[in-house]
Amino acid sequence: MENFQIFDIYKIGNHNNMNYQNIVPEDSISLFVKNIWVFENENKNIHTTLPFFADGCPGLMFQQTDHGLIVKPHDKKMPEVFLYGQTILPIELEISGAFLIIVFQLYPYVLKTFFDIQPQSINDNCYYFDDTEEDISWLKKQLELSESVKDKIEIISKLLLRYFEKKKENLDFEIRQGIEYIFQTKGQESIRSIAGKLKFNIRTFERRFLTETGLTPKQFAKIIQFQASLDQLTVKDYEKHTDIVYQNGFSDQSHFIKVFKAFTGKTPKSFEK
Repeated sequence: MENFQIFDIYKIGNHNNMNYQNIVPEDSISLFVKNIWVFENENKNIHTTLPFFADGCPGLMFQQTDHGLIVKPHDKKMPEVFLYGQTILPIELEISGAFLIIVFQLYPYVLKTFFDIQPQSINDNCYYFDDTEEDISWLKKQLELSESVKDKIEIISKLLLRYFEKKKENLDFEIRQGIEYIFQTKGQESIRSIAGKLKFNIRTFERRFLTETGLTPKQFAKIIQFQASLDQLTVKDYEKHTDIVYQNGFSDQSHFIKVFKAFTGKTPKSFEK
């Protein structure tokens, strides 16, 4: 059995026959797509586990596998194309045999407008598309006919761009700016300060943020703060744990460990092995 930590894959690219790519989205879709991830393995005699942790973003996933893809701990066998919401609790993707997985990591402000769903309703959950919907029917047919990863990425990009062109007038770009502030400050700037920059009343900002993303600004900031500490931990960019604690705005080490365990189910120390 192969076990990969999602954050380690970012760094290694190719390991034990599995290829990983982190692709920067083209300018045409970069307003609503944060990253594109590709995972490939041609080994038919292997079992792969891919852990995913909270990162503040939902996503659109295409998966092509020999024996299907199971999401743990929900024990759900997933369709070929689906949306996933905010991942707050840790999950694992289990795959037997060869596979190709393409993930479009979406900025969280587009979920409601693009797909006409309440983002909070799929926190720690997934959304299955209606195959009778014209755009989805087109997507699945085109993905089936395409052979290369590049072609598949272009097809998914076209679908998302189509949604954007149809629905951009309904997108909340002020909330997108708030999301950007939280990303830029790694979750450490106060929500009240960010609301002030956007000329929002704090309660209005919190309400609109929750409506568009499925999370409160405070929850989202905590996830981004966690991700910054996770990245620093896994690249070993520190001398001692207290460096991570204070550089990422945690009040003390016990607070850091508590947040880390909440999002990963493990202690920070276990990620050093």
